[in-house]
Amino acid sequence: MVFELASIRPKRMNLGTLSIRLLAGILIVVTGLSIVESNAWWIRIWDFPRAQILVALLLAGAVALWRDRQAGRWIALACAIAAAWQLYRIFPYTPFAEQEIAFADKTRVSQGRCFSVLSLNVLESNRDYARTARLIDRVRPDILLLMETDRRWAQALAKQLASYPHRLERPIGNTYGIIFATRLPMRDGRIETIAEKDTPSVHAELTARDPFRVIALHPRPPLPGQDTEARDAEIAIAARRAAAARQPVLAIGDFNDVAWSHTSQLFKRVGGYLDARIGRGTFATFPAQMPLLGWPLDHMFVTPQFEVRSLEVLEDVGSDHLPVRSELCLAGAASMNTRPEPVSREDRRDVKETLQEYREERGKR
Repeated sequence: MVFELASIRPKRMNLGTLSIRLLAGILIVVTGLSIVESNAWWIRIWDFPRAQILVALLLAGAVALWRDRQAGRWIALACAIAAAWQLYRIFPYTPFAEQEIAFADKTRVSQGRCFSVLSLNVLESNRDYARTARLIDRVRPDILLLMETDRRWAQALAKQLASYPHRLERPIGNTYGIIFATRLPMRDGRIETIAEKDTPSVHAELTARDPFRVIALHPRPPLPGQDTEARDAEIAIAARRAAAARQPVLAIGDFNDVAWSHTSQLFKRVGGYLDARIGRGTFATFPAQMPLLGWPLDHMFVTPQFEVRSLEVLEDVGSDHLPVRSELCLAGAASMNTRPEPVSREDRRDVKETLQEYREERGKR
């Protein structure tokens, strides 16, 4: 009898099985949260590590199938479904997807219509100015965008900035200072606040044989106590401006949002943009010390009149972001690009709702 009772007593779950069930459960829950349409920071942060969650889901499902004889099959199935959703969201930013922009032949467009761009979030607390100075001296971009620049950064890079005839500067010690410099002819250049106080953005008309507009953004990220109403509103307003512009538009900057998020994709469709990263990779820029585990926070979107000659993420210069360098040509009607995704009625509704939520949140302050 003692033997019989012992044989039917439920087995205790070992620590390894419990741990894998807990991990799988957390990964499935945060995948579900990322589907929820909400501006809450603790929901929107799950837009960022989709690639990392995808890998973790696959590993958790495989281990559960191997180690957990009671529930392993169901856990593996749930992990597979969640992983499929994550893959669906990031798939366009893998080399397996169809490319949206074909890199331009360097002989097809005249040199006067081509220029280089360097964008870098310098990290305000980073005081290794020399590495950034050497990068600018080596790359010598025609358009330079520096973010998180305070007065000390502006002074440290004064020599490099002096070589640019046109500059827009607002150094602020709140990690949202911005410096924009260009060798291209500029008119109507201005720094303004679109949504959040002391969070400037750049708007300017430049010329490379023909005029085009540049929009440079650095909105605030989702953080504890800081939801995304202002960030999303700034991105939506910039998208509307691009759609209303009669000129080609280049949008660059640290959006504090990943390329595959709903907000970035809405910006892309409403603004009529194309993205050279689609079909090539994520071009992750943050964190700089772990690019293989990083996120694409620093963006470059172009309207179809541009052709892209190159796009690359450069070396670590002491910031938590990596620099992004690109070569662009203003091809105009001669561009070989595909047409942007059409704007749907739902997209227009989402923009209106984003701006309404921002106005309501601002009214509470």
